[in-house]
Amino acid sequence: MLIGPFSQILPMSGLQLKGALQDEQLPVIHNGGIIVEGNTIVAVGPFNELQQEYPQHELFQINEPLVLMPGFIDCHTHICFDGSRSRDYAMRIAGKSYLEIARAGGGIWDSVTKTRIADQVTLTENTIARANRHLQEGVTTIEVKSGYGLDFDSELKMLKAIQLAGQHTPATLVPTCLAAHMKPRDFEGSETAYLDWVLQELLPAIKAGSLSDRVDIFIEETAFSAAAATAYLKSAAALGFKATVHADQFTAGGAAVAVATGALSADHLEASTDKEIAMLAASDTVAVVLPGASLGLGMQYAPARKLLNEGACVAIASDWNPGSAPMGDLLMQAAVMSAAEKLSTAEVFAALTFRAAPALELKNAGQLAPGFLADMQAYPTNDYRDILYFQGKLKPSRVWKNGEIVSNL
Repeated sequence: MLIGPFSQILPMSGLQLKGALQDEQLPVIHNGGIIVEGNTIVAVGPFNELQQEYPQHELFQINEPLVLMPGFIDCHTHICFDGSRSRDYAMRIAGKSYLEIARAGGGIWDSVTKTRIADQVTLTENTIARANRHLQEGVTTIEVKSGYGLDFDSELKMLKAIQLAGQHTPATLVPTCLAAHMKPRDFEGSETAYLDWVLQELLPAIKAGSLSDRVDIFIEETAFSAAAATAYLKSAAALGFKATVHADQFTAGGAAVAVATGALSADHLEASTDKEIAMLAASDTVAVVLPGASLGLGMQYAPARKLLNEGACVAIASDWNPGSAPMGDLLMQAAVMSAAEKLSTAEVFAALTFRAAPALELKNAGQLAPGFLADMQAYPTNDYRDILYFQGKLKPSRVWKNGEIVSNL
């Protein structure tokens, strides 16, 4: 099928994976078209040239101004959960601290309690609904973490719900085991003993059920130490699990563990110093910044500008979760952060597409180029700069997943 003509196409191809990007580097195809066969892109270029080169292809005519770009990749979410933490938010904006909220029964443990009670059907339906909302907003690939179970049955229940949800939404869901979110309050033993239990009991069951091949760990004073996390990640790697890390959210130290253990990504980074920035820039670990958490917690953004200037690969993800980032609007968060951190349009779009892909080991997503999946979104405008200009209020009017239209507003 030939789809077009589009006012502009941003293929997001031919750009470097790391470092700063200027808008002048952004390739823009005017009056463009795209050839899709099955779920795969065959060609992208000027519409008239593609019409002549592929005369036998069916035409999907575009009759209004549209800007086409790759579907977004959200490489860090917690959208499998039950319950609300609106009480936490009300306490936070009234001036209560993280520890005060936790002592009052809030925080991660509140979500653990509610998610443990929820049945698998409820968690599956919740995940489908959130994934489909993301899909309508142009997010075609979504990483989804467990971590609100923190016991054997509940963690498996979450990962099975994520797996089932992936079968009932067009979006691609990438499951990650975050059993190392915090040491559960009902576990009697040290942090090392708990992580050993995860390694010896839980991860083998996850592997046997083909529920995930990725692990995550939260390195923080209120979660796990850098030393315990290092040992855990090395042991998980020996079991065949790839890693990502909740790093440097409130205190530095996690990014160094992520780099040292060869993690695919280090996520959060709000507390990263020049030392951690240089470390990430010199590595292949993707620096994932989460503006939704900064907005939800009322704290500083991760130093995205410094990371890019030093030469890091920076991705932007939503961190959609019931506590610190309940909004889940990836484009809005990225647009607002870009104004604060002075990120170019090219850098933001790269961070939402092809620079997020290696955090999930995706080889054929994040670009509109031959051989890539036809995961695409089109915005009702004739100027791509409008997308960030309206700070998330301009949503895609059409979304394609694997070459099929899944949203047509």
